[in-house]
Amino acid sequence: MKTKTLRKNKVNVVTLGCAKNTFDSEVLMAQLKANKFEVEHEAKQDDSEIVIINTCGFIDNAKQESIDTILRYADAKNEGLVDKVYVTGCLVQRYKDDLEQEIPEVDAFFGTRDLPRLLKTLKADYKHELVGERLLTTPSHYAYFKIAEGCDRPCSFCAIPLMRGKHVSTPMDQLVASAKSLAAQGVKEILLIAQDLTYYGLDIYKKRNLAELLDQLAAVEGIEWIRLHYAFPAGFPMDVLDAMVKYPNVCLYLDMPLQHGSTKILQSMRRGITREKTEALVHTIREKVPGIAIRTTLIAGYPGETEEDFQEMVDFVERMRFDRLGIFTYSHEEDTHAHSLEDDVPDEVKRQRADEIMELQSGISYELNQTKIGKTFKVLFDRIEGDYFIGRTEFDSPEVDNEVLVKKSEGYVSVGDFALVEITSADHYDLYGKFAM
Repeated sequence: MKTKTLRKNKVNVVTLGCAKNTFDSEVLMAQLKANKFEVEHEAKQDDSEIVIINTCGFIDNAKQESIDTILRYADAKNEGLVDKVYVTGCLVQRYKDDLEQEIPEVDAFFGTRDLPRLLKTLKADYKHELVGERLLTTPSHYAYFKIAEGCDRPCSFCAIPLMRGKHVSTPMDQLVASAKSLAAQGVKEILLIAQDLTYYGLDIYKKRNLAELLDQLAAVEGIEWIRLHYAFPAGFPMDVLDAMVKYPNVCLYLDMPLQHGSTKILQSMRRGITREKTEALVHTIREKVPGIAIRTTLIAGYPGETEEDFQEMVDFVERMRFDRLGIFTYSHEEDTHAHSLEDDVPDEVKRQRADEIMELQSGISYELNQTKIGKTFKVLFDRIEGDYFIGRTEFDSPEVDNEVLVKKSEGYVSVGDFALVEITSADHYDLYGKFAM
């Protein structure tokens, strides 16, 4: 029995996981709005008739968060706080049969490429003329910009190809049109995302075409920052570095997940590269693009990782002095190649190793940030919090990297605007400054 009046045709979209899921939710929301639904993203009140949960199925923690969220809304449905609960995304792609059996309160489950079917279930039309259109869930001055779906890489630990399928590039003309549309809405920064940016174009243009895409996106008026996320190191297309140097609106920033610092482990991971070649690549990138910030991601506790292998990774991080770094503990994912290996590193050891790497990186980040004191940077301001305007330099991506804090008493800037900031102090992950005169 319903305990409250629900707003008919109101949909609450809840997003879990990575930026690619955020992008997918934004596309879904644009379609719903065009079909006259009232749409809200992660609504604070349970007054929506319909809830759609876009799930993540990447690693254990993400899967658990997705399941907990589904159960929360299943309970809300039982209490009459929502009428319909639909679930989509990566978790469904992998475990649809199990989910249908375990959580019957959910009205329907949809995979990662089932948007038309989901809309049809809601008695909505899939509007082809809206291809590329989204309702942004990020602040209005930046947007995630997915250039491809899926992945062809054979990494042993990764379940993404199981959930997202083979690599499919979005045609360049569609991407340029989308960028122009975003710029017309006031978006100033686009963050290029794909499971592997460097594969862009191989399927439809028969060559790696990321550099040519950058040529075209850099010419879109109003887009002041273009940021590159998730580049695979093996076969990295060097002409991308030329584009970084050539175009002032292509950020000197590269997110390149490297996963490990031991050649033995990299080979078991099926990464197609050695630690020695990885180091040579990082040196070449820094040589060709002076001042570039490189962000990477590592995995601790992969099957067979000995103390010696881990120490190799520690030494690798010390030598490379990455500007930004994150680390996951290994998650033993069924149906991946690595699942046939024994998950022989205890969870406690995985966590200890990850903590040790992050402690090392914290010290590196602190030292690198100290060198910025006294320098002036162009900063894009994302929000106001307490006594501070908070923004980022071109060397920092939202939510995962350093931030720049300027006291309100120093002057004024609007959210979504750029300003020059002189850095006056710094700690491990934040820079503090004043508006430059």
